[in-house]
Amino acid sequence: MTVSDFDDYRPAHEPRRKKKRNRPPAKGRRRGGGDGGREEPMVEDVEFSDSYYGRPIVNPPPWDYKIAAYLFLGGMAGGSAMLALGADAAGLDKLRRNTRLTALGSTIAGTGFLILDLGRPERFLHMMRTFKPSSPMNIGTWILGSFGTGAGVVAAVEVDNMTGQKLPLGPLRSLLQCAEKPAGVLTALIGAPLASYTGALLADTAVPTWNAARDNLSYLFVSSAAMASSGAALVTTPTAQTRPARVLATIGAASELYFSEKLTEPMHPVEAEPLKMGRPGMKLRWAKRLTIAGGVGAALLSRNRIAAIASGAALATASLLTRSAILEAGIDSTKDPRHVVEPQKARLEARREQGIVDDSITTVG
Repeated sequence: MTVSDFDDYRPAHEPRRKKKRNRPPAKGRRRGGGDGGREEPMVEDVEFSDSYYGRPIVNPPPWDYKIAAYLFLGGMAGGSAMLALGADAAGLDKLRRNTRLTALGSTIAGTGFLILDLGRPERFLHMMRTFKPSSPMNIGTWILGSFGTGAGVVAAVEVDNMTGQKLPLGPLRSLLQCAEKPAGVLTALIGAPLASYTGALLADTAVPTWNAARDNLSYLFVSSAAMASSGAALVTTPTAQTRPARVLATIGAASELYFSEKLTEPMHPVEAEPLKMGRPGMKLRWAKRLTIAGGVGAALLSRNRIAAIASGAALATASLLTRSAILEAGIDSTKDPRHVVEPQKARLEARREQGIVDDSITTVG
């Protein structure tokens, strides 16, 4: 038997009661029980806040720079494929070649970062064992796989042409040449969802900042993809063939500035807070400056080779900063319960002010 200091404790104003033996318990009273009124509390009183013992209400996604790189490279790949189709239609051979190679290189690198984040390569293959339209992640896997196949075909044709058709392809060469046009159209068609689906993927979560930005996040990612792909084209292609890239860069920069401002309009101030503070806020401010500089340079100065390279690098860097900032802001928004609770309370009060008091949202609590 063990004893402690609490065994001897009794309130000073209450005398010790003698234990009565062989007394049957009163009706409605459990044997050996009591009301506990003479026991000293073992822990201090707890004040409950907006979360359970201060723990996050929403667990942060376990993502880091690898996913940020994948978001950026996926956007560049999708935009480059669409730009390649336009270059092919305009007869701009060097622009078509460079954008096709950029699309394949970005796809390979982005897939590599994605597999690194998954930890084991087979996990990526397991995603393709099913087809689930309700899952943006599963659909994204199929988009990435289909896009990579088409990008590989057209890139193989370009590499074969660069070497003077000296690759040991044999009868496969004629098959690739026949598949070049359909594969180019396929990659361009899939390029748009590849550039934008990651916005839907982030928004389709309980992460406060991402979910609150769901109306405009995909549009922002498409604009970012246009900047990244046109920026890469300005850097890699002679200025005589960059007219489509200059047009896309100007449109992408203008759209980026518009949707980056519109992103926070429907959001509660607390949900938008992570986008304006800390590292994400700093990255978005720099992205805005580089977008303006790169967009102006692409529109007015990119006939000069040096100005074109500088403008393209600024646009690509701005795209990377935008996507990285969005990722970090969402993760930061899960760390403070305010980002979850205060917007919910505001929406609850708004519904009650509208007279909606008979549904499961307004009647709880």
